[in-house]
Amino acid sequence: MNPRTLLPSDEARALELASSVQTSTAGIVSRTVLQTPELRVVLFAFAEGQELTGHSSKRRALAQILSGECEFQFNGEWTRLAAGALLHLPPEHPHAVRAHAGPFSMLLTLGSEAPAANA
Repeated sequence: MNPRTLLPSDEARALELASSVQTSTAGIVSRTVLQTPELRVVLFAFAEGQELTGHSSKRRALAQILSGECEFQFNGEWTRLAAGALLHLPPEHPHAVRAHAGPFSMLLTLGSEAPAANA
């Protein structure tokens, strides 16, 4: 088991997400749940007012809001997402996220990097 991940990549194991969330009163806390060559899963907790400014990723992403609510910017506008929402972001899609009305937590799943053109 990789000591920097919450789950081992070589065995089946369950994890209680709610009790695995670590919070900060003035920051963003991330914990890697699982990492393999094909997949990376990260648990995030945002304090109120925290933001990840606009960026994109080479990987396909799924963001699942676990608790609270946030605003995600995608397709050029801000959209409020609450606990239970699932957001799909294709590779290279610009986005941003912020905790605007209290803290929130989310589970981010990243697929393997997009294949290079003409590969």
